[in-house]
Amino acid sequence: MYNMNITIIAGARPNFMKIAPLTRAIHSAQEAGHDIRFRLVYTGSEADKSLEPSLFHDLDMPRPNVFLGIESSDFFERMGGILIAFARDLEQHPTDLVIVVDDMTPTMACSLVAKKKGLKVAHLVAGIRSFDMDMPKELNRMITDGLSDYLFTAGMVANRNLNQTGTEQANVHFVGNLLMDALRYNYHRFVRPQEMDTWQLDDHKYVLLTLNRRALLEDGEKLKSLFDTIFAKVGNLPIIVPVHEYVEKRLETLGISSPNLHLLAPQSYLLFGYWVSHAAAIITDSGNIAEEATFLGIPCITLNRYAEHPETVTMGTNCLVGDSPEELSEALEIWRKGEWKSGSLPERWDGRAAERIVQTLLDL
Repeated sequence: MYNMNITIIAGARPNFMKIAPLTRAIHSAQEAGHDIRFRLVYTGSEADKSLEPSLFHDLDMPRPNVFLGIESSDFFERMGGILIAFARDLEQHPTDLVIVVDDMTPTMACSLVAKKKGLKVAHLVAGIRSFDMDMPKELNRMITDGLSDYLFTAGMVANRNLNQTGTEQANVHFVGNLLMDALRYNYHRFVRPQEMDTWQLDDHKYVLLTLNRRALLEDGEKLKSLFDTIFAKVGNLPIIVPVHEYVEKRLETLGISSPNLHLLAPQSYLLFGYWVSHAAAIITDSGNIAEEATFLGIPCITLNRYAEHPETVTMGTNCLVGDSPEELSEALEIWRKGEWKSGSLPERWDGRAAERIVQTLLDL
């Protein structure tokens, strides 16, 4: 495909971590003489509080060319708003290819608009399945994969999922994990937080804990039990918890506290990257953080029964314990004894996924 015009869709802050390496790979292709251009569209608002002022500088990527401004928390209002706004945007800015990322409502909505307009769609991080239709993202994944002309996967499990659903294998491209591209590029750019000195913390001598899953936060009894388990097993080791205000209030209401529990305001990308990459161990309910832990070789306990990339468990340093205090206790005991699995890097998680994607597009 020559004279290629691409529209890249971001629907939420985490998408930008995967888009940033792609924008750099496109710039490299341009410098090599290829006629390839892109516009970046964010479906949310420019005033979105989750997009900290330093985000695009931190990620070394351009700001979106346009903000569609659709922010409703109601699925149908948001879906309808994006369908209309993105259709109008495409009328004003013709494109050859629409690239969507992950499995959110904007991912599905924009891929639908693109196909209705007769455009090609590429899905980054395709083939993810939980096989649980009660999960809100599962339908988004299935519809987006079904609409996509080019499916870029991060692992062989995703390839197998697509194969089992009858996807034409010529359209599936195993490129690796874009998050690893971002991590590899930014590792030496991470900024040491001042709290490291304030709290007299040493690298690799604290536990990082992140909590965002609503179902877990709303079950007060279970949440308190999980924290009690962590306090009992971690001992005096500092526990660092970056939290949004509603999570902090929830912990306060439940009386969850300990002398070694340190709560942080939400961190910028480069600050949070430092916390992740210098932790002794990580406890999280985030799939992205579990993937980064595998790349970094850091023991990771995930408070979920499901991993978007099972490779983090079968090959990497990740362990799934759900919301079970007993299983969490067992996992922490293994870690405390120094018997955690060493883990290995899944195939093509080498920081070159974006290069492979751009080369594939240039070869079309």
